[in-house]
Parts: sequence; C-alpha cells; structure tokens
Amino acid sequence: MARSDWKRPTEFPLAPGYRRIRITVSYDGASFSGWQRQQDAPSVQQEIEKALKKILKTPVTVSGSGRTDAKVHAIGQIAHFDIANQSVPVKAFPVAINQLLPHAIRITDACEVDGTFHARFTSSSREYRYIVKEEKDYTPFDRNRVGRVRQFPPLDVLNAYASCIIGTHDFSTFSASADQSHSKIRDVYISEFYLEPSQWGGMQLVYRVCANAYLMHQVRSMVGSMLQFASKGYPVEEFKRRLIACDRFEAGRTAGPEGLYLYRISYDQ
Repeated sequence: MARSDWKRPTEFPLAPGYRRIRITVSYDGASFSGWQRQQDAPSVQQEIEKALKKILKTPVTVSGSGRTDAKVHAIGQIAHFDIANQSVPVKAFPVAINQLLPHAIRITDACEVDGTFHARFTSSSREYRYIVKEEKDYTPFDRNRVGRVRQFPPLDVLNAYASCIIGTHDFSTFSASADQSHSKIRDVYISEFYLEPSQWGGMQLVYRVCANAYLMHQVRSMVGSMLQFASKGYPVEEFKRRLIACDRFEAGRTAGPEGLYLYRISYDQ
C-alpha cells in the first residue's frame, strides 16, 4: 500500500516558543489498563502526564505512537510532548520523570525534535513480539509476562502460516468486533516464529511481526489462531482461506495480553 493511502495527518505545528520532546518508554503493563488515559483505571500515559505536571507546574499532554491493550508491555514505546519551558535540559527529563513514576514505567531516552515529528503519525512501522513457553518450563518469574501452551506446535507449520500474513491484506478476520477502523487493510513487512533460550530456563517461542499499523487485538488474534490451528494440524491452505475470508468467525482463539510486547517503533530518517 502506498504511504499516501495511510490517510494520516501531515502537519503537526509546534507553537511559537514551544519545544517538542520525544521520549522512549518501557513498561510492564501487568498493572495498567493500557497506554491510553482512561476515566477510572490506571494508564501509562496518565502516570507520565502526572509526573510532568509536577516537574513543570503545568498540565502536559503526552502523545504516544499507539495504544497498547490492558496488561500488554512495551520495550520501545515512543511518545512526545510540547512544552514552553526552555530551562530544563532535554537529557534531564528521563532522570526527573523516572523519580516520580512507578517502577513499572521507565523513560529510557529523550531528545528534542522539531515540528515535523509526531510520535504516532510519522512512524513508518511498529514491531511487536509475542512470547510463549511450554507449561513444563513455565516459572513464577514468567507470570504476567509470557503466554503458555501445553506443547509448542511444529515450527515449520507456524512459519508457513506466518508467511501468509506478509504483504498487504484485509485483516478483518483477525480484527476485534469493537474495532472502528475505516479500513481493515494493513501492510505487514515481517512475520515469523523462532525459538530462543529463556532467561528463566527452557526455550521460549517468539512471534515477531512488523507492520505499518494494526487493528484492535490483531496481533493477539493472529498468534492465538496460528497456535491453535497448528496444534490441530490445519494445512497452510486452510489458514490462507481463513485470512482471505475477512470473517471474524473464521479466526481461532485470541492469545492473552501477558505475552505481548511493543518492541520497536521506526521512523524515516
């Protein structure tokens, strides 16, 4: 799909006398209702905005690269905020903000950018990773951070499914019923499974996917469906049929949020 078809805003004016600060955020999502500020539930965005208000003595709105669901984690979430304050050095923000944040959220980097940058609308791709372990290798330290299966399905079958996802497709099959996107078409650049040692023992299965954007619950639906279909021995042609059907009822189960990580946001140089 051409970049012009993404239908994103192209102007992000920076008010005279203001600075735009870009931050990289890492968080354990287990105790949060997601990234986005909500009325009666704790969110990552809200915690960062509260910390900035204490530092700058004025309300600040933080814009993230995208939402993450409740209990979903992030290694490299990107956000930005505009401020009139000229006295705080940009490199002081991670230290200052982290002192006021719960330990489940850390600012790992900060830099100053101009008005051509927007955390959400100028991103070129978003990479997620989903981690799964077998029941026999699951430890207390994996709780709330790793998905579980009784046994890993064959890796070659999983990757045969995963390769079908690469490219430009209508992903209605793997979209939550509550998704309100005008278009269900997305560009997927990377889709693969691989095994690696877990720091807590045993092996873990990782699904890596990179795309221009995602539908609501899309990654978790794709992961849960592929694991379920592979365990039942469905041929790759059946997975293709379900993808092309653009029918939510053709999807399998949706994987839980605990194993999902927003890993990296990429931007054009």
